[in-house]
Amino acid sequence: MTLKKLTFNVLHKDNFSRCGLIKTHRGNINTPAFMPVGTQATVKACLIDDIVRTGSEIILSNTYHLMIRPGVDRIISIGGLHKFMNCSLPILTDSGGFQVMSLSKLNKVDREKGAIFNSHVDGKKFILSPEESIRIQKGLGSDIVMVMDECPKKTFDYKLINKSMDLSIYWAERSKSAFGNNPSKALFGIVQGGLFKDLRFKSIDALTKISFDGYAIGGLAVGETQKEMFDVLDDIKEYMPSDKPRYLMGVGTPSDILGAVKRGIDMFDCVLPTRSGRTGLAFTWNGRINIKNNKYRNDNDPLDINCSNLSLNKYSKNYLNHLFNTNEILGSTLLTLHNINFYQELMSAIRKNIKMGTFDKFHDEYIDKL
Repeated sequence: MTLKKLTFNVLHKDNFSRCGLIKTHRGNINTPAFMPVGTQATVKACLIDDIVRTGSEIILSNTYHLMIRPGVDRIISIGGLHKFMNCSLPILTDSGGFQVMSLSKLNKVDREKGAIFNSHVDGKKFILSPEESIRIQKGLGSDIVMVMDECPKKTFDYKLINKSMDLSIYWAERSKSAFGNNPSKALFGIVQGGLFKDLRFKSIDALTKISFDGYAIGGLAVGETQKEMFDVLDDIKEYMPSDKPRYLMGVGTPSDILGAVKRGIDMFDCVLPTRSGRTGLAFTWNGRINIKNNKYRNDNDPLDINCSNLSLNKYSKNYLNHLFNTNEILGSTLLTLHNINFYQELMSAIRKNIKMGTFDKFHDEYIDKL
């Protein structure tokens, strides 16, 4: 069987918001799409079959963490990441570039060698070059591979951001060369440039000349305000390639997603729904709920009467409150699944309203509520 290259088509538009379809040999992805995060080959506290039942069509895993544990050779030996974690969904892998920033105390960056890490687990030295990042992602069997980039923390230091962006372009070129010809896989470039409009344009120009299957917006969700993030998206929304998926990395809250879709974004990932679920915070159509609060001790209603997943609505706030206040693992599982399910219902509603031409009204109704 010939494995098909990823394709993307915009099917509907409502101003700048877009509704489209990504086709991969593992399955289709309706956009705008949210990717649950399975950093270490697992979406924490959940079975992959349950993730599929929430309507999730793609998940994300992380190159850096899988490189450290269990190691790519161990995953290759069983036939790749999909077999390792029993996942039939498409998988996107982050290149490890974000960890260059988030674990900056444990690494240094060398233009030619890449990121030189000391493992946060045992201190062992690793060198993650663009070529090594691509080799690992191909070994994992990732369906969407990300170029190696440097993701600096928020700063107004123009020279620093310009230098970092130039490095990311150089690494993108090397990543593209290392990726080669892979009929069944896609390679996404990552737009950098911080909060500076001219640097974002420069990055987009360089990446489109290299040519990628999709374009991510990096260097956000690193400490900027929501307004600053939206300003960047407003700056580039008419400048990004219109025929390729646009992926906003590491974002975010429901209101972040609504605002980003309004500005033309197609793909999202964030640990927020899973991390919040493990700590007792639920996302609902009427806002956020801290299920540990004593006021839910005698509340026998489900978390969200508007949730269409009846298997999740079987459990009352009363029961969930009990699970969290007795540290029962089931509470984390149920609330994590609820949150992922809510995010997928939100994405479905977004797509429906874009198709109907009513997204701006939907956005305005929920932007502050959620």
